[in-house]
Amino acid sequence: MLTERSVELGRLIGQSDEYKAVRRANDALGADREAVALLQRMERLRRQAADMLDHGEQPTAEMEQELEQLLGQVQVNPLYQRMIVAQENFDKIMMQVNQWILEGIKKGAASGIITLG
Repeated sequence: MLTERSVELGRLIGQSDEYKAVRRANDALGADREAVALLQRMERLRRQAADMLDHGEQPTAEMEQELEQLLGQVQVNPLYQRMIVAQENFDKIMMQVNQWILEGIKKGAASGIITLG
């Protein structure tokens, strides 16, 4: 029963307007070659900086400056902004779903009645 209800919840979440908005925004951003190139460059620099920190080194001022510049370029992209808003809205829904699940767990734990369906 738990498996079926979980699959059903996942199906409903996948059909939600918020999830669909995230998918559309992600697809649109992924189709923007310039934005994808900027994001990939940012990720490479971020990984390089993390590796340097792991080895006790400090990222260079040039790396930090380039990251700031790239971030500035990405943040003004309307497709990126749309993706961020859509993701935040979806995250809010998921927090609410998690809250509802927690409430259900508390009610279930307090109940002495066992239900089979």
